[in-house]
Amino acid sequence: MSEHYFEEEEFDSQVNGETIRRILRVGLKHWPLMVTFLVCITAVSLIESYFTFLTKRMIDEGIMARDLDALRSLAIQYGVWFVVFAIFIFGFIIAAGYLGHSVQYDLRKQMFAHLQKLPLSYYNRTADGWIMSRVTSDAVRVGDLVSWGFLDTAWTITSILTALGFMFVINWRLTLLVVLMIPALWKVAITFKQRILTEYRKVRKLNSRITGAYSESINGVRVVKSLGREQENLHQFQDLTGDMYQASYRAAWLSALFLPAVQLVSASGIAAIVWFSGLEFEAGGMTIGGLQAFISYVTFMLWPIQQMAQVYASMQQAVASGERIFSLLDTEPEIVDAAEAIDPGTIRGDIVFDNVSFQYEEDKPVLEDFSLRIPQGETVALVGPTGAGKSTLVNLICRFYEPTAGQILINGYDYTQLTQHAIQSRIGMVLQTPHLFSGTVLDNLRYGRLDATDSEVEQAAKMAGAHDFIVKLEHGYKTEVGEGGVLLSVGQKQLISLARAILAQPDIFIMDEATSSVDTLTEALIQQGMEALMNGRTSFIIAHRLSTIKNADRIMVIENGGVSEMGTHAELIRARGHYYNLYTKQFRDEREQVYGLDGVLPVAAQ
Repeated sequence: MSEHYFEEEEFDSQVNGETIRRILRVGLKHWPLMVTFLVCITAVSLIESYFTFLTKRMIDEGIMARDLDALRSLAIQYGVWFVVFAIFIFGFIIAAGYLGHSVQYDLRKQMFAHLQKLPLSYYNRTADGWIMSRVTSDAVRVGDLVSWGFLDTAWTITSILTALGFMFVINWRLTLLVVLMIPALWKVAITFKQRILTEYRKVRKLNSRITGAYSESINGVRVVKSLGREQENLHQFQDLTGDMYQASYRAAWLSALFLPAVQLVSASGIAAIVWFSGLEFEAGGMTIGGLQAFISYVTFMLWPIQQMAQVYASMQQAVASGERIFSLLDTEPEIVDAAEAIDPGTIRGDIVFDNVSFQYEEDKPVLEDFSLRIPQGETVALVGPTGAGKSTLVNLICRFYEPTAGQILINGYDYTQLTQHAIQSRIGMVLQTPHLFSGTVLDNLRYGRLDATDSEVEQAAKMAGAHDFIVKLEHGYKTEVGEGGVLLSVGQKQLISLARAILAQPDIFIMDEATSSVDTLTEALIQQGMEALMNGRTSFIIAHRLSTIKNADRIMVIENGGVSEMGTHAELIRARGHYYNLYTKQFRDEREQVYGLDGVLPVAAQ
């Protein structure tokens, strides 16, 4: 488990209002649902208030007046309105539910689409857990805010307004006294607002780090166990969860304190209102039913405010989640297609590096004034020490990054004038660590070419040397590979990865250390598949195992951001330079492993 995580953004209080507006704009895309639940919740509040008014009439006009006909009529009205009340409750619940899920769907769709636009560099510096928590839990919280959070807010506002309206009809003087309580309640809310939000921001930040820690530990479980890191990882994880516990505790403590504070203000106000109501009754300004109704309205009006105190913390947590989601959506892609970018239909042709410079970090150049021409159909092998720039060249060709100076041309086009899809969809890659997706072997083979027929899939697998082991699997091509291909061996995954590249029929083929983790037999199968795939295609091979690149048209030794040696295998052996030293040392090492002898390079190899 790494101790380093993506550094979470810090948000200030001024972002809050804009975040809420943006969340509302997401909800307004589904305005029919919002209108439906607002109409329903308003009707519910009005009918709920009217029930109290009907109770007043039943007491004054029926019970106190001993008028059974009036009492019966009012009771029937109560029953009819209760049926209407239930219908509106059903309406706002189902509308809010649909609205919440729709907002979650929209946000996840937007985030996933935006993530596809972000370059490889974004994923290199951003933890998986950071992204996952936004697409999952943060989206749920914002969806709940737009539906149930705003529903609670709308219900509170309409309940207060309708209650005040009926109270004004009963006794306008006492109603003014109630209105004076509202600023005190508002002051309490504002006092707690920012502190609760601050603590929940800390909670969400720590949640991302914990999710990332989970992901790293699960994905790297073999390394963890092989190095005996279980206890150390546990201690680090305990530190993270301990920090989150403290932040959650403070947030919960503030939220718990919020409700009693609201209740204290409410109780004081109710006591004053009951006192003045008694005086009004003694003076003949109120009936028994009016007194009972007025006190009920006060309680009815204050109860939603107290409920809002309970949901306020979760609303603030959802706003913090919204800030995090929008921070992702506001991340600008470092590589974008030019307005006039085209897709020429193919990228077959010469590849030219024209005085290209590139750096991942400022003042740390990887390539400087690098120039190179690779003719169409040539197979180029790249060798050299780790960090010399081999993978950087490949990443630049794929346009995962762009040069900081100079230009790269493909088939005569400055490749910044081509769409990213035009380039990347026509490049086939087989990596050192092959990645398969959950599904069947067939699903993974067709991943880059969904319209491929079964016979084309089988032919590609045969070319890659994968067909024989695939048909021996329990369900053949229909066999599930598991998450990341965990149910297959490294060699099997590599052969499927190669067959996938063959099936995609790329214009440019890249092999990045694809044979470094496989056995000799699998390497021979991969070599056969490579030869079939590279025929007529511009190909790049990055390899430490130099025996795999002897037949390359050109071998380039990359050092210090440039090409120190270049030629065929035979030419470089005769030159007795850096490549010769690498090759002879590797040859001796292999002989020692096989024979246990201090191998001597045969004359034929020289």
